[in-house]
Formats: sequence, C-alpha cells, structure tokens
Amino acid sequence: MSVAAERLQLPFDRPNVLDLAPLYEVLRREAPVTPVTTPAGDPAWLVTRYDEVRELLGDKRLGRSHPEPERASRITTAAVQDGPTGTYESEEADHKRMRRLLTPAFSAKRMRMLSQHVQDLVDGYVDQLIAERESSDVVDLHTGLAFPLPVAVICQLLGVPESDRELFHALSERMASPSEGGEAHRAREEFSRYMAGLAESKRGQLGEDVISDLVRAQSADEAFDYAEMVRLCVGLLFAGHETTVNRIGLGVLFLMTRPEHWTALTADPDGRVDATVEEIMRLGAPGDLGLLRYAHTDVEVGGTTIRTGDAVILSVNSANRDESAYADAETFDPDRAERTHLGFGHGAHFCIGASLARTELRIVFATLARRLPGLRLAKDADELPVRPTITGGVSELPVTW
Repeated sequence: MSVAAERLQLPFDRPNVLDLAPLYEVLRREAPVTPVTTPAGDPAWLVTRYDEVRELLGDKRLGRSHPEPERASRITTAAVQDGPTGTYESEEADHKRMRRLLTPAFSAKRMRMLSQHVQDLVDGYVDQLIAERESSDVVDLHTGLAFPLPVAVICQLLGVPESDRELFHALSERMASPSEGGEAHRAREEFSRYMAGLAESKRGQLGEDVISDLVRAQSADEAFDYAEMVRLCVGLLFAGHETTVNRIGLGVLFLMTRPEHWTALTADPDGRVDATVEEIMRLGAPGDLGLLRYAHTDVEVGGTTIRTGDAVILSVNSANRDESAYADAETFDPDRAERTHLGFGHGAHFCIGASLARTELRIVFATLARRLPGLRLAKDADELPVRPTITGGVSELPVTW
C-alpha cells in the first residue's frame, strides 16, 4: 500500500479505544510526513514517526501562533486545540513568561504537598464505589473515580470553588466536542466570561491558588494583559484534567484486559506503579488527532519541506508506538527497557503539569491495586462507548469485583 501521494482524511478509523488505526503503521513506514485534510476540512501535514515527532516538538521554528491567523488551517470544529493561539510576534516571550509564572505551582515540592490531598480524595471515591457495590452488581469507575478526581484536583489547585465544578464539567465537555453551528465556541465564550468573573472576584481576596497567582502577576506586569490571563486560565482548567481522566480509564482497560500485569501490580503496588503509569502514558492514546503546530519558517523534515504558515499535526499517539523506538511497540509491557515516551511532549513545551498527572495516576493505580485486587471489567472493552470529544477516551467504565 502506497500513501505518499494521497491527501488522507482525518480522523482515521480505529478498531477500538485501545488500538490505533492500522494506517498509522503504514504511514510510519512509508510516509512519516504526509499531507492530510483535518476534520475541519483544512490542509495540514501529519507527522507519525517517533524521530520526526520528537524533533519537531523541540523545534522553535514551529509554534502555536500563526503569522496570519485568519488564514490558518483549523484542526477541528471544537473550541480547544482547534487553531492558532497567542500572538505571533511575541509567542516565545509569552511562553517563557507563562512557564515562569506556573512552574512554582507545578513544582515537585507543591506536588508532594498535594499528594496527601489526592490520596484522601482517591480513598473517598473508592469508599463510595465499595458502598455502591453492596447494592449493585456493577459500578461505573468513570463517573465514580476517573472523571471526578482530576476535576477536583485541578479545581483545588487553581482555586475554582467546589460549587462551580459541575458548571466547569459541562462547559469543558461542550468546548471539547466537535459541533456544528458554533456551539463549542459559544461554550468557550461562556467559560471565558466565567473565568474573568472568577479572576476579578479574587482581586479583593487573593488566596494560595494558581488563579490568585496569575492575578498578582497581571497586576504587576503590563505585558501580561487581562485577556491573556483569562485565556491561560481556561487552558489550564481544560488541559489540567481532560487527559488525566482519559489515562485513568485507558489504564484500567489495559490492566483489566492484560490480567498478568494487573496481578503483578496487586502483588507489589508501590514497587510497580511507576513503571505501570509510564507504560499507560506511552500506550494510552486518547483522541484521534495530535498536537497542532504552525511553521514559522520553511522547515525540512523527513525529506519533506513544510512551508511557512503550514499546519502540522504531531501524532504523539503514533510516535509512542513506533517500532523503531520501542521493541514490540504495540504490546503493553511495564517491564520494557525503554522508559522514555512523548506522552508529556518534549523540549520547551514539555507539559508543565506532568508532575501533577503522574502524582494522580500513581496514587489511583496503587490504591486500586491495594484496595480492589479483584477488580475486573463488567463489559467487553470493545463495547464501551467512546466520549464524543477531541480527546476521546471512554464515557463509562463498568466494573465489578
């Protein structure tokens, strides 16, 4: 099968929520940089092989902004990760300021302080699942743990009132759902208004949370304008929970469908949880697209010239399954020798929330292994409904024990 001359249509059909479309393997081998049409109907380059994805993740010639944003290709009709963000002329300076502002909030020290809170939350959700199991044969691990935990943690860290978390859930789901008629973008506007109001309310009573930190920084730095602060808050709230929700669900599916690894984890939760989480981050593949970038100058990669302004989709999901980077790449194996992956990105844009995600995932899987060693799926994995959002994952996870 030759695909090098074709402009392929995204997303590709995938057999189930755990496996990628077989076409990715073909592309890695034959056309690692290939022209595609995005779900929004625009042209882009899709990069699928580990070496090229890693190279471009760290290449400063690609960015999230566009010199002519009104002409930029869009990746989706959802309202997050859809098109260019930030200001082309100041993107690098803005990014450095953002990292400087947020690094203390996501530091290893802050995560150690937060870990007991996360443990208390996880134990509380597991207690509720156990109580529910007493009156029902099956409980839903998605609604009972995988979804509410990351929402509670990121809201706590950023300073979103507990009373507003249902609103946050509804708006983030609408924003991430591809839609006709601009529904996703209306949700983003509502979210922005909410965040603006929340930030304004904190001005008179600043707390020890990230939004308060940003309000302080905005007051002290004229270059950090109000609109940028609100945009950053919206992005943090969405990115800070969505992928962790999906990785919990996908991780449970991998372990339940590969019982030898679940048995090994239950026998030594503390000793095996780190390796298990890293393999979940490598092989778990939420969403069907990738990270969107725009070329700020002509870029030569994989024998292909990407022109200034072209959209580039970096398929981390595909790169993490590249046979040239990982032995037996499609196999879930926490004992593999290769421990590096691109699940948190690479280079200057390495995910600032990686330590938070790892903290949550380690506590979740170690706790499940200790407290529910008999955990098993109550429905075949192929029958589970996929969330209708750009990040995918499952919308329910029926289990029993």
